[in-house]
Amino acid sequence: MGLGAMTGSEPNPPAPSEAARTWARIAALSFGGPAGQIAVMHRILVEEKRWIGERRFLHALNFCMLLPGPEAQQLATYLGWLLNGTRGGLIAGGLFILPGLLSIMALSWLYALHGEAPLVAAIFFGLKAGVLAIVLQAVIRLGRRALGGWLARIVAVVSFLSIFVLDVPFPVIVIGAALIGLLAGRGGQSRKGEPDEDGLKTPPMAGALFAGCLALLAWLVPVVLLALFVPGTVFDVIARFFSQMAVVTFGGAYAALAWVAQEAVAVQGWLRPGEMLDGLGLAETTPGPLIMVLQFVGFLAAFRDAGGLPPLLAGTLGGLLATWVTFAPCFAWIFLCAPWMERLRGSVAPAAALSMVTAAVVGVILNLALWFALHSLFGDVMLWQAGPVRLTLPVLVSFVPSFAALTLLALGLIFWRGVGIGTTLGIMAVAGVLLHLAGLV
Repeated sequence: MGLGAMTGSEPNPPAPSEAARTWARIAALSFGGPAGQIAVMHRILVEEKRWIGERRFLHALNFCMLLPGPEAQQLATYLGWLLNGTRGGLIAGGLFILPGLLSIMALSWLYALHGEAPLVAAIFFGLKAGVLAIVLQAVIRLGRRALGGWLARIVAVVSFLSIFVLDVPFPVIVIGAALIGLLAGRGGQSRKGEPDEDGLKTPPMAGALFAGCLALLAWLVPVVLLALFVPGTVFDVIARFFSQMAVVTFGGAYAALAWVAQEAVAVQGWLRPGEMLDGLGLAETTPGPLIMVLQFVGFLAAFRDAGGLPPLLAGTLGGLLATWVTFAPCFAWIFLCAPWMERLRGSVAPAAALSMVTAAVVGVILNLALWFALHSLFGDVMLWQAGPVRLTLPVLVSFVPSFAALTLLALGLIFWRGVGIGTTLGIMAVAGVLLHLAGLV
């Protein structure tokens, strides 16, 4: 019997084996970014299995959206912990990552070995146009949901101008937005004490706290060892950079990419601008969190600066290291904080902070879309600076009409025809190949 039919009685949590099969199924269906992944979890866990109640699901989701890192993977870990304790959280979070890890690693090898081949390059040329349209869609969807009030609109605009015009660091923008939300939300009504419709008991706190401490050690020990024994190498830089990102990148993969694109391309020189779109295209077409694109970034960084290692081995280690320091903190945040958040169900403070952080993320993702567009629609860009104002401007004579045509096609498929993400990317890959065969790219 489902939990939804047992309101007011003791729940029957799923057996670990049944839960593991369900989480493997969710992971295999988790395409299309966090919105699609969260929808899959809701459909299976809330509507189909009835293991989690609606209000409990939304409480967990709101908390995960307040955390840095990939909210869908953290939500899977949180819900797995609620259902089966610490072991359930590890199984749910781990299985959610595994398909994407294997897929992106295989595709990174293919990209490194054959990415410059004309036919493969044409496929990625088409995918880039599709990804640009998908990012624009994300801006619009998130904006409709997040910008319901005048304060949220102001925060979004200020966030966009801060990062695009003044080059304000992303963490500063997010922290400022959260503080505004907390101040604006003071005095709101609380629903603490209301019973949950699923009757699900909160797992013991001790086990979760112990697992959280182990996750912190698993994250930080490799970072410290690399800093001590191989300082300044690409592996040390990858560990430190993505660890910093794991602490401050609120708002999911698109928001994280705004900072990664800024640092990995402009500062570290690990990738070219177009390669960020290539990586996002790979992540969009494989199951698992979109943040798996960071494995692609770590792979290319180490592949191109392998030191004394074979490049493919270095790339593999760099990709796995980027994945490790990205996701180990996610387990730590959930296991250390979720028990406390369960005691705060109904509090308005997290929701108020979330609303402003989400509004700020709209501006940050808009900056990402514009950054991608400038570097894809034009072969060359230039930096114009006057005092604190820094603007990236296109060199108009370097306009790429073939990419503009593909982008218009992708926009038409998504906004006019309502075609899904996977189908759109497939069509765009074929379109890129056709342009190549016609001698246009």
